[in-house]
Amino acid sequence: MAAHTKTTKTTKLSKAATATTATAARRTGVAAALAGSLLLAGCAASGPGANGGGGTDGGSAAGGTALTPVTLMLNWTPNAHHAGIYYAKDHGLYEEAGLDVEILEPGDGIGADASVAEGRAEFGISQAESLLPARAAGMDLEAVATLLPVNDSVLMGVKRSGFSEKLSSLAGLTYGGYGGALETEIMSALTTCGGGDPKEVEFIEIGNVDYLAGLEQGKFDVTWVFGGWDAQRAKAAADDVVILPMADHQDCIPNWYTPVIVGNATNMAKDPATAEAFLNATSRGYDEVVRDPAAGAKALLEAAPELDEGLVERAVAYYAPRFTAQGKFGEMDETVWQTFTDFLVQAKMLDDASPVEGAWTNEYLPGD
Repeated sequence: MAAHTKTTKTTKLSKAATATTATAARRTGVAAALAGSLLLAGCAASGPGANGGGGTDGGSAAGGTALTPVTLMLNWTPNAHHAGIYYAKDHGLYEEAGLDVEILEPGDGIGADASVAEGRAEFGISQAESLLPARAAGMDLEAVATLLPVNDSVLMGVKRSGFSEKLSSLAGLTYGGYGGALETEIMSALTTCGGGDPKEVEFIEIGNVDYLAGLEQGKFDVTWVFGGWDAQRAKAAADDVVILPMADHQDCIPNWYTPVIVGNATNMAKDPATAEAFLNATSRGYDEVVRDPAAGAKALLEAAPELDEGLVERAVAYYAPRFTAQGKFGEMDETVWQTFTDFLVQAKMLDDASPVEGAWTNEYLPGD
């Protein structure tokens, strides 16, 4: 299908919602991702969109049928994870599904979890490490699709620091992060698995800093990024970057779903047709990106022209086969959710495993 001539844009709720701020929220997971969300914990869904896409007419499809307005809030600024969403928007797939989709970036003090729980947005991009504590805090959230079936988190460093692809290299290094509890638990588990003592890892908070510059200047030895985004950027800029994929060590730490699409469980149950239409169009978008990564990169760049073109093209090509690496786009597995929940309980980041009950579903995804 030919792309529409209109330009897809992402609405920014706040100029302060920069890539660095949003990256911090993503990486710290339980800690920073809920910094604003917990202020709203337990709030009942209300306000615009609280009835699962209700409200004023968002326009009309080609045949004259009124479109249902739907708001999607991202987890941070537009990046390769979102390529299928922007493809669906740019190529009119949401309109074909009867939806007028507006894409928002998170603003100061409120992210996707709280926005969806409050009914300010019908859908959001979240992650298991913030969704589960949000549910424990009373938020009526439910994951309805994962963007990646296998976590793409990696540890990144440079050779001169002594960091290598082996877990045995972690003991004695300085980890630069954002002070999140999940960071500490994951690093400690990986270090132990490599035969080292977690007490020998120094944890420092790095704040607003360029990852590669900090590594090359020796401010820290290793940090946590996504393999398909910041790691791609770093490898293009330096030839001594070392990557240690966490997914290679599932005997030490669990796999978990990040990012995920979330909705308000109560509102989706009242209006399943809107959830199904949104996920049908979104799934089509990601399937098209898998088939044609260049088209996905183009759609993302049209929506966010400030992004580096080369990085976007490399990153979307990297992620394209990973979006459906374990079958159909979006599908989640009970074992993955339960194992990660048990890890959080063992790490005392959750009081018990009850938040995983009702935390996710595949029922709104398109069938075979």
